[in-house]
Amino acid sequence: MLRRFWLLFAQVATVCLAALFVVATLRPDLLVRFTGKNNVVLIEESPAAITGPKIASLADAARKATPSVVNIYTSKEVRQRSPLLDDPILRRFFPGLSEGEPRRATSLGSGVIVSSDGYVLTNNHVIEDADDIQIVLADGTRMRATLRGSDPESDLAVLKADGKDLPAVTFGKPENVQVGDTVLAIGSPFGFGNTVTHGIVSALGRNHLGINRFEDFIQTDAAVNPGNSGGALVDTGGNLIGINSVIFSQSGGSQGIGFAIPVSIAKSVLEQIIKDGEVTRGWLGIEPQELTPELASALALPSAEGVLIRAVLSGPAKRAGMQARDVVLQIDGKPTHDVAGLLAQIAALTPGTQAKLMVLRDRKPVEVEVTVGKRPKSRAS
Repeated sequence: MLRRFWLLFAQVATVCLAALFVVATLRPDLLVRFTGKNNVVLIEESPAAITGPKIASLADAARKATPSVVNIYTSKEVRQRSPLLDDPILRRFFPGLSEGEPRRATSLGSGVIVSSDGYVLTNNHVIEDADDIQIVLADGTRMRATLRGSDPESDLAVLKADGKDLPAVTFGKPENVQVGDTVLAIGSPFGFGNTVTHGIVSALGRNHLGINRFEDFIQTDAAVNPGNSGGALVDTGGNLIGINSVIFSQSGGSQGIGFAIPVSIAKSVLEQIIKDGEVTRGWLGIEPQELTPELASALALPSAEGVLIRAVLSGPAKRAGMQARDVVLQIDGKPTHDVAGLLAQIAALTPGTQAKLMVLRDRKPVEVEVTVGKRPKSRAS
């Protein structure tokens, strides 16, 4: 009797398990009705991702920024040097040879409209020494422009066009730019206007390139070629984050390494030129040198931190008592790691203000207070 009951129980349990398996496989929703629980696991987007910024279409970014980018055509009068000028006898009897034949040299580049009343930002090397400057808008409108001011040390210049209600670019936030961000380079490579190329931010803070006195480049692999100089580097929202300046190339064409001046520097230069017609930077009158581990060891320094002062010129630093072989560790509490950083920190100082420098002298920390001067052209910091 007991054996028969056990067999019956085993058969009923087997049938119930089989039925449950079939229902769970084919109609799992029926189980929810009886258990009141949902066993389906869902991977949901986090609230932060839902409310966060979305990447705009690249077409939308190009459509927004392209009208603000212009072609720049420049020309200047140059005199062709004759090879006969190297002959002293001919120069003596034919002094007119020194004159040469005048001709017009033309060049092209790009620029970015930064205000609706006609201010245009471009590279200094695009308009350098030009006596005639014209810009062509994306819609083909041509107008004359004049040089408002230039800053060769950052390779930036500001033009003033005659137009009104021009399509001005929107400035992006430099603190939001990150390596890996998608970017567009807009300009006029080889004279082909309204050209858009696409890439990413490859690196930030590139310096020691020997291109400008003050360098803090955005590196990008967006294709940039001759004629792109002065054009816009924009993010996926169509906002300006840099001014395309130079390419690294062994052939003259794009090699996937381009450099743009960040909008933080461009905006500072732009505002100063519009206000004062020139860029004013701080100056201390020192000649800095990179402090390598080998040099630190030769000078018996405890470490290679800071920047070595190679020489002190007649100026604010000398009046404050700074000496050659001092090592600058900090300026107003901010550490100085290399020459490029030191130059940028000094340049950002306001002439006439007091700056506190922490220097290492004879292996002892010394605080020096300097009255900042105005940086002269082509001088040490």
